[in-house]
Amino acid sequence: MSTSEVASVSVPDVVVITGMSGAGRTEAMHVFEDLGYYVIDNLPPRLIATLADLVGINSGVGRHLAIVCDLRSQGLFDELLDVLDELRSHEISYSLLFLDASDEVLLRRFSERRRRHPIALEGEALESAIARERAQLSSVRDHADVVLDTSHLATSELRATLHAHYSELSDQRLMEVRVFSFGFKYGMPAEADVLIDVRFLPNPYYDPEMRPLTGLDKKVSDYVLSRPETKHFLTAWEDLLATVMPGYVAEGKSRLSIAVGCTGGQHRSVALACATAEFLTKEGYEVTLTHRDLARAGRS
Repeated sequence: MSTSEVASVSVPDVVVITGMSGAGRTEAMHVFEDLGYYVIDNLPPRLIATLADLVGINSGVGRHLAIVCDLRSQGLFDELLDVLDELRSHEISYSLLFLDASDEVLLRRFSERRRRHPIALEGEALESAIARERAQLSSVRDHADVVLDTSHLATSELRATLHAHYSELSDQRLMEVRVFSFGFKYGMPAEADVLIDVRFLPNPYYDPEMRPLTGLDKKVSDYVLSRPETKHFLTAWEDLLATVMPGYVAEGKSRLSIAVGCTGGQHRSVALACATAEFLTKEGYEVTLTHRDLARAGRS
């Protein structure tokens, strides 16, 4: 299967990542880690079945493995195809992922990064090491379930392609979204990717009955969310989120923090952080909701 033939496939128990040095194995490892796979680099093929047993592949826990096997294992790598047959006999599903790139691109990548080719012999030219590696990997490439040519793939495109092949989650659920409220008087949140200031909205603090309450209380929440100013703001705010969130997903962002701030982090920001989290959850995102400064309510 080539890059242009991405299809919906069932997620295998084990993904074996191999291919040409410099073709993106390290970036692929990071993607699989984000997908929740247990990732191991440079594992001798003969240990794959043992590792699958150790992490409980057949125990029903739903754990998946991603294992990088390459010529750094020297002679041990020759056992790879036999080991894959062994996995099949143990009813462990697998996918052999082969990452490739043109010789020209591989030469440029190694030259730009000033790295030594991992299988280059003493005094061997880079071109020769690449050609020797390609010849040694030819039979493995022929048996690959997925072959990705990364010559002209941006990192975000590689991530999206691997997601399409190997993730059970929707694109939205691949990104962890944290929504939190805060109070400006306690400092700006440095970790926020997106920050919205709601101090322009009417403040329940000035109502003696609502002052000791928080945005988690229905009386305060109803007051904040029923205001015409808030309704107008939420329409625009949700339109903005609906526009930008798919862009973050497409860029392969794995975590996003959205901060909603008011003066003290007690009333308006709390109610609107809750509304924001509810909206994003309905849109299909995996959302965590917290309130940074709510514990300070009533102290000052």
